[in-house]
Amino acid sequence: MYHVGDKVVYPMHGAGVIESIEEREVLGKKQMYYIMRMPAGDMTAMIPTMGCEEIGVRFVISRDEACHVLETFKKTPIFEDSNWNKRHRENMLKIKSGDIYQVLNVVKDLMYRDRAKGLSTSERKMLNCAKQILISELVLSSVAGKTDIESIISDTVDNLF
Repeated sequence: MYHVGDKVVYPMHGAGVIESIEEREVLGKKQMYYIMRMPAGDMTAMIPTMGCEEIGVRFVISRDEACHVLETFKKTPIFEDSNWNKRHRENMLKIKSGDIYQVLNVVKDLMYRDRAKGLSTSERKMLNCAKQILISELVLSSVAGKTDIESIISDTVDNLF
């Protein structure tokens, strides 16, 4: 069970802070929800308290782990798959996993592909979503500010060319 003030990650949405725990009626059913504010985009999400572990809600990584994530981003090799359908399906599964290391793979691969060959509209949307998820968690881990993280990620991919 999470508490007000906890920093958590909601797969496919990103990281945020639980602002309250409230009972809400949705589709005629009363249920308890975590109300999470996500700094990126100033969005709010309602996460059902029952079953949140099954959907992959977890605590934000520590500052030390965030440093490791950034180092891993720099060292992770690019994986190129020319089959668009397969690549899209695998990237979506990685993002849905909620695992920050899987998300960083998607970000790096798609950023590289964007610079090398360009992206379809669908993949550009996926890249933006994955970047938001990755950056939001790194920012909440207090490893660096949003602008610094974006620069590190961008410079890393630029240095591959």
